[in-house]
Amino acid sequence: METVFDSADLPVDDRVGAWVETTALALVTTKFKSLDPTTFGARLQAMQLGPTQVTSMAYGPLVSQRTPALIRQSDPEQYQLALIRTGCQGIEQARSSALLEPGDLVFYDSSRPFVAAVESGPAGRSESVLVQFPKRLLPLPHADRLLATPLSGTHGVGHLLARFMTTLADEPERFTPQDATRLGGIALDLATATLAHHLDGETIAPSRSPGDVLFLRITSFIDQHLHLRELGPSTVAAAHQISLRYLHRIFQQHGASVGAYIRHRRLDRCRHDLAEPSLRHLTIHAIANRWGFAQPSDFTRAFRSATGMTPSQYRAATRAAGTPVVR
Repeated sequence: METVFDSADLPVDDRVGAWVETTALALVTTKFKSLDPTTFGARLQAMQLGPTQVTSMAYGPLVSQRTPALIRQSDPEQYQLALIRTGCQGIEQARSSALLEPGDLVFYDSSRPFVAAVESGPAGRSESVLVQFPKRLLPLPHADRLLATPLSGTHGVGHLLARFMTTLADEPERFTPQDATRLGGIALDLATATLAHHLDGETIAPSRSPGDVLFLRITSFIDQHLHLRELGPSTVAAAHQISLRYLHRIFQQHGASVGAYIRHRRLDRCRHDLAEPSLRHLTIHAIANRWGFAQPSDFTRAFRSATGMTPSQYRAATRAAGTPVVR
């Protein structure tokens, strides 16, 4: 895990400004209140696990706010699931509010305004660990119903997730850069399982519409057939015996398009393979081809648009030991 920010390394007058810049880059842009430069202290460490990131933080009392204006300026479209380790924290989002204590998990959305407040823990700081990932990777249509709701990190599936997160934060030296992509998949699976567990306990869970169930079936079908070049809206619709118009309507209801979803999933698989040491013998063209990209130029253009790097630059960066690729 890389130390991205430590206030102890900076002059007192520079700490608050540096913290604001660091959290904007590593997490999301927020406004901070009640930060006294003479007493403020914080630390932030991050570990990139493919498209997923795990962040460990310690900070003093503060109030942060993500406003509609900040969202319009920049939105990474990420979900964040945070584990409170010490201190007392509160958050308000989507007309819900939660007062959180050590052992609690809380789920929030970068695309919606929120206000969060932190009280110091026993040592003068509060500590938390959070996992964040692109919203499009979470296959739970009703997940937003859990925003700003306390979730247990001490029992059941939530405890498994919490143990996983704290192990990554406390023992980063046990994991190699080559472990990153595999651990990212585990983090996403555990986060999904935790949220699904709580959704199953809601009275709304049985009322999922046929379209919601079909959406999950379709996205599963797409993930299993990404290698087929002919995979597209028409083939997906035909495989599920629905009209092309109805297929597009289902995806629109979930804030996506069929073509964009297929492209995102193919690029995710390509990113995984480019970072996988055991696949270094494969050329970039071979990796692109195995996930349905017929034209190298189309793949390079799509990959650069999604990551800000060419495939060759991405592969080289992931080979550099201890250098996480953050995008």
